[in-house]
Amino acid sequence: MKQLFKQYIPYYKNYIKQFIFAFIGIVLVAIGTSGTAYIIKPVLDEIFINKDQTMLYILPYFVIALYFAKGFGKYIQVYYISYIGQDIIRILRDKLLKHILSLDISFFHSRHGGVLISRLTNDINRIQVAVSTHIAELIRETLTIVALIGVVIYQSPKLAFFGLIILPLAIYPLSLLARKMKKLSFRSQEKIADITTHLSEIFNNIEIIKANSTQNVETKKFAEHNKNFFSINMKGVKTNELTSPLMETLGAIAVAVVIIVGGNEVIEGKLSVGAFFSFMTALFMLYTPIKKIASVYNAMQDAIAANERINEIFYQTHTIKNGTLQLNSTINRIKFENASLNYGEKEALKNINLEVHKGEKIALIGDSGGGKSSLVNLIIRFYDTSNGQIFINDTDIKEFDIESLRSNISIVTQRIYIFNDTVANNVAYGMPYDEEKVLQALKLAHADSFVTKLENGIHTILDEFGTNLSGGQRQRIAIARALYKNPQIIIFDEATSALDNESESIITDVLDEISKDKIVFVIAHRLSTIKTADCIAVFKNGEIVGYGTDQELKSNSGEYNKLLNYN
Repeated sequence: MKQLFKQYIPYYKNYIKQFIFAFIGIVLVAIGTSGTAYIIKPVLDEIFINKDQTMLYILPYFVIALYFAKGFGKYIQVYYISYIGQDIIRILRDKLLKHILSLDISFFHSRHGGVLISRLTNDINRIQVAVSTHIAELIRETLTIVALIGVVIYQSPKLAFFGLIILPLAIYPLSLLARKMKKLSFRSQEKIADITTHLSEIFNNIEIIKANSTQNVETKKFAEHNKNFFSINMKGVKTNELTSPLMETLGAIAVAVVIIVGGNEVIEGKLSVGAFFSFMTALFMLYTPIKKIASVYNAMQDAIAANERINEIFYQTHTIKNGTLQLNSTINRIKFENASLNYGEKEALKNINLEVHKGEKIALIGDSGGGKSSLVNLIIRFYDTSNGQIFINDTDIKEFDIESLRSNISIVTQRIYIFNDTVANNVAYGMPYDEEKVLQALKLAHADSFVTKLENGIHTILDEFGTNLSGGQRQRIAIARALYKNPQIIIFDEATSALDNESESIITDVLDEISKDKIVFVIAHRLSTIKTADCIAVFKNGEIVGYGTDQELKSNSGEYNKLLNYN
């Protein structure tokens, strides 16, 4: 809990005014609660025993004032603490997403998207409850306890000893329960992340599930996750609620002792009836905030576990270091010098030597896992070379600012990303909007022919994942997006593998047009896509085993001919 306070209390410095109002509310609640207990003494002694009519008409107004103060205090405390908590969580969620998006691509390859979504939603929501509710409750109930203890000691120091002796006795068992709650909370949050991941997989692959009639299989998998989540949560409920019988039993023992000792004090005339009942009222009221703090302490374990999971992401650092140079000049060539790449223990590329110039289209072919995608990952700096260098013109690629580098590169992959937005906004994604440029990019991508037939043209809203378009149409929208950026380097990574012959022919024509003043990398298997390339690099086991034009490779590369025969 110390770490949680240490991490989030500094945020409150930005909300001094709101916190002052909230603290005033907390103080009013404490005064109203303790004042209610204290006023029992004059009510009994002055009105009912001494028959004081003046007090009969005065004290009720104090009662009204005390309850108004308590109610109003709780209102302003809840409002301002909620404001502070909600805003802190808003900032935290923005900060977490910004940090996640800044991390290297390898981070995303090692984690399920559902886990990250769970961090940004479920885990942060648990911290929100702590920051906007539990911390305020701890402060409020602590002040209330202090005020009520003041009333208890004021009425009878002797009885106070017997009434409060339970507090130190409860600390050890409560700490044991808190530790168990933290472990269960961590397991619960891990399980909800599993559920989120599984749901994400279901909805992203719904066509495969429907086509294979595996709805029952997925339902059973989900039910198993759900059952485990239920089991963990019920263990948490059982552990958390053990505080009630513990505190009730210890409280009952203390009250029983106080009744015996206090009763003798009243009988012997050492304590007035009003003082005794004021003491008892304060004591009974005291156990409520004590139990509340015990319950909040257990609930805080939920937030502590969530905070540890979030911090695990915040502690992630960049392995790819950013350069400082801006890439504003014309890219005339890209050169690989003995470039190698390892994914952990796996060697993906071995001593690649390759040079591509402006105006050239190079095709990268080879079996799956041969190293083609790894090569383009180095160009866009999703990864850095383990050995060797890559040069743009005569400058090491690592010296360039990553954002500046990527602003000069567009990539079109087999998996097309279409957003639930207009055609125009999909094309202009990530760039300043210019309708004329959108129309030009659609024309270059041979997409204008079908876009003009849509209900609202370029302003037509596309479904999520572009389900209201054909595969070829989605591909051409993606190409238009790449062209809208007007990059100096374009990468096509298996971009035509799922297309019919007509769509592929159109896209091949597009590639021929755009490669005249750019550097184009094409990863493909189809002969029709690669035969027009200026040069072809044949990959096998992370090495280039053949290089040249289509005709040259046919005459001197057995691996190339094997791939052609396979196609």
